[in-house]
Amino acid sequence: SCFSKESLSSPPASVEGLTVVREMASFQDIKRSPTFMVQSAQQRGILDEFQRREQHFTEEYQKNKPLCFSARAYQQTHPAKVRMGYKDADATLTSPMLLGVCDGVSQLEEFNMDPSLLPNEILRICEELAMLQLMPDVPIAPQDQYRGPISLLKEAYQTSESFGSTTVLLAALDNGTRIHGKLHPMIAVLSIGDCELLMLRRTNGRQSDLEAVFHTEMQRIDYNVQTPLQLARVDDRIDEDFDESIALEVIEKGSAVHCVSAYEGDVLILGSDGVFDNLFLDEIVEICNEILVPPPTPEFKPAPPAVLSQVAQRIVKDSHAKSDAKQGQFLDTPIGKGGKVDDTSVVVAEIVEWTEAHKEIWSQVRNRRRWQGMMACEGAQCNNPEACSTAACQADEKARQKAKAKEKANSGPEESEYSDSEDDDGDGDGDNSNANEGCSIS
Repeated sequence: SCFSKESLSSPPASVEGLTVVREMASFQDIKRSPTFMVQSAQQRGILDEFQRREQHFTEEYQKNKPLCFSARAYQQTHPAKVRMGYKDADATLTSPMLLGVCDGVSQLEEFNMDPSLLPNEILRICEELAMLQLMPDVPIAPQDQYRGPISLLKEAYQTSESFGSTTVLLAALDNGTRIHGKLHPMIAVLSIGDCELLMLRRTNGRQSDLEAVFHTEMQRIDYNVQTPLQLARVDDRIDEDFDESIALEVIEKGSAVHCVSAYEGDVLILGSDGVFDNLFLDEIVEICNEILVPPPTPEFKPAPPAVLSQVAQRIVKDSHAKSDAKQGQFLDTPIGKGGKVDDTSVVVAEIVEWTEAHKEIWSQVRNRRRWQGMMACEGAQCNNPEACSTAACQADEKARQKAKAKEKANSGPEESEYSDSEDDDGDGDGDNSNANEGCSIS
């Protein structure tokens, strides 16, 4: 039995040793271990280990500097889907303050819709908003302040006009967070559907291997691999009762949002379900450690953009290889042997310091896009907003038209002249040439 008051009293000298032995044996028979006392020397060793593991985080925290993404993307339609004639409906975004992956529904081609338009338009507008709201050291009007990823995506969706249906994954780097007066950059992750994000970190110092420290979960209806939660805009070709309020409700109530601390040297992998349905997490980590080798010195040195591209291409290649039988045998995947044949897109990003060089380059990019918008609008003030294809003018004109429609509705039974344009072109061509642009200053 366990110790009793009698057993703890001083036993006769002749049986003292035997009593202790029996009591120790009794403890060993107990199946549930109690909480044991930790000796001072052991506690000191644990504290030393904690200090070593957290030291580089503390150093980064004290540097009090803004951060940004250095990123590269790669996407490829699965060869089997190419043979079937399906269009690649994936879209990717790599910008200094915002990363994104959208996986459009290719099945919409059966309804004479271009499934790539909505994913590309959503990410393009999100990038414009992020450049306005999240760039460090840039004056921002109160109405343009960053209010989180849900507000950003809602504004992008309301500004967009393309038809389609897509999953959405965004990672926004916010340098405005402060803890105890010190800058503490945070990443806000928003997910609708089954694209996933994996964050890796060298938790044991700069020269240690990368380890997974954060991973989002997919959102699928009834856990079915073919029915992820989606953000959509469709017409009566698919759903006569569709209302955009449903899509806004999906953004507000269906988005999975996470906030995680960002440190220089962290690596983010954003991928469509074609990645995470075919590769196990440890396989992705292994690819990253194989290519993103630790630096020879403790000082941080950003990975060259070409190396990030190499990681992205390798992840896509290994994802597609899972559905190819080797000697009649399929490889194991998270959803079973052989995985699934799917379009695959991935963004690989490293968190680096935001420098004056970054600021200068992206200011030039921003000014160039403004100038292109002005040229498209025939000058600084748009003379033909109804025909203009720039996001800003589309948003302004859409707001004006809706206000006019509301006025007419309130003034009498007269039918509103406002109707959504059937031209769902957005930027018109579904071009994804900017998807692989990244912040490549090292």
